[in-house]
Formats: sequence, C-alpha cells, structure tokens
Amino acid sequence: MMPTASQLRLRTILFWAVPLLLLALPLSTNSYVQFIANSIVIFSLVALGFNFVIGNLGQLAFANTALFGLGAYGSAILVNTFGLPWILSIPLAGLAGAAGGFLASAAALRGIRLYYLAIITLAFGELMRWLYVHGKSVTGGTDGMGVPAQSIFGVSLTDDHAKFYVFLVVAVLLFKSTLNLLRSRIGRSVMAVRENEVATASLGIPTARIIVFAFMWSGFVVGCAGALFALHTSYVFPESFGMLHLIVSFAMVLVGGLGSVIGSVLGAAALTILPEYLRSFPGMEELFFGLIVIAVLLALPDGLASLLRKLSPIFVERYYRE
Repeated sequence: MMPTASQLRLRTILFWAVPLLLLALPLSTNSYVQFIANSIVIFSLVALGFNFVIGNLGQLAFANTALFGLGAYGSAILVNTFGLPWILSIPLAGLAGAAGGFLASAAALRGIRLYYLAIITLAFGELMRWLYVHGKSVTGGTDGMGVPAQSIFGVSLTDDHAKFYVFLVVAVLLFKSTLNLLRSRIGRSVMAVRENEVATASLGIPTARIIVFAFMWSGFVVGCAGALFALHTSYVFPESFGMLHLIVSFAMVLVGGLGSVIGSVLGAAALTILPEYLRSFPGMEELFFGLIVIAVLLALPDGLASLLRKLSPIFVERYYRE
C-alpha cells in the first residue's frame, strides 16, 4: 500500500528531523564511537551510489570501488599538489567519479548490456587500482598519499566530532538530490530501463544514454564520498579500494535492500558496526561476518528496509521494486 499525502508529509518531516537530531550526536560520543559514526555516513553514500546502478537501474556493475578511489585520490591530489581547500575538492572529486562512471559505462552506447557490461566495469576497477599502485609520481604508489589537516571558516577538522558535521551536511545534500532525481523524469526513465529496456526504448527514451547517466550520477555520489573518506582516514592507499571493499559495498546494498534509499543507510550502518563487534572473536571475524550476512539475506531477501515498510507505509518507497 502506497503512503497517503499526509504520510508523505510525515516522511518529509522525518527526512529533515533525523539529521537535525544527529547534530547532537558528537556531544555524547567518544572518539572511537564518533569515528564509527563518521564511517557510517561515508559508506551510506557509497551504498547509495552503488544502489543507484544495481538497484534502481538494474545493471550489475563492479566499478564502485574504482569510483570511490577516484574521489579519494582526486581530493588528495587537489589538496596536496594544487593546494586547493579540501571543502572545494568535494564537488571536483564527485566530477572525477562521474567521469569514471562515464568511462566504465561508455560501452553501453554501443549496445553492451548485462553481464558483458558488468565484466567491463570489473576490468575498469582493476585498471584503476593498477594505476593507483603504479602511478607513483601522482598517487604515491603503494605508499599512498597523506591528507593534511584541514579547516573550514577557521574551525579545525582534525577532530572526528568536527568532521561529522561536514560529512552530515554533504550526505544530506546528496541523499536529497538523489531522491529528487528518482522522482524526476530522468529517474523514472532509469527505473523504466530496469523494468523493460525494449519497452522503454519504444517510447522514444534514449536508453543507452540513460544507462550512462545512471553510472555518472552513481560516480558523482561515490566520488564525493571518496573525498570525505580521504579526510576521514587522513591517508589514501590502493588497498582501500580493492576487491574486499567491493564485496562489502555489494553486501551493504543487498543487506539494506536493492533499490531502497533507506536501505542504503541501514545496510551501511549494519555492516560498519558489525565488524566492530566481531573483533571480540579474533581469527573468526570473517567466518561470523559471512554467516551473519547470509542469515540476514535468507531471512530478509528484500533487506532490512523491508522491516521498516512492514512497520509503517511512510517507509514505502515508490521507486523500490518488491
């Protein structure tokens, strides 16, 4: 059952109320908890961008890690090499991710789809990781690149509590932009391609361009997240953007819910917090992590977001496919 007009208004209120309430979080957390909270914000954006392609567009893709790395390295290079303030590097890192999204999906303009396009995106991701390792003069190679301490309007961002406010503002803007995009004509075209590309093309919609655009928007969101990650960790190196990160990002999307914006947040939160609890079982973390993820997917094939939809119609997303 779709939400009524009053329920939609309540959902809008909740969208703005939650981040407003989160503004008080740094006042009650220690450095460790705050670091985890910052990580959740960043990986929520990673999951959101990834979900836009595999959930809303319906195209299996593996370039997510490459786009994340482009944003992180792009931000670090702009700050270190060109002396650009970090805050200004965020949209530029997003544009770098969008450019990567275009390159990863350009084959779609030639009619390449599904598993063939998925393999191309996987190859693109591995190519970018190779460049991170061997482009030592630009990326620092295996040693990586450091990101110096930053400040905004005289406020130092060396503390995780201060970083949280900036991360939260960026996340809210990108989530709101994605929601607006999904409700727009372009967003409806993206989801139409997911349902039936042939039927969508018969309506005069340029499906190949829609696919490329979806990858570019995904790259922009994930690229911005990469810029946040660069400041969050104060260091970027190739191992942060390898196959393990890709698998975890994929798991975040599936655990949260394919095509669900709310699910992107829930999946990122669950799989960021879970490994911290599993540190109590040294040597068994990977085993327990895998078993728990499998159990969640078997019990909730529609992801954690399905629990909220059962709780109230206000959490039903019209761009989500059951």
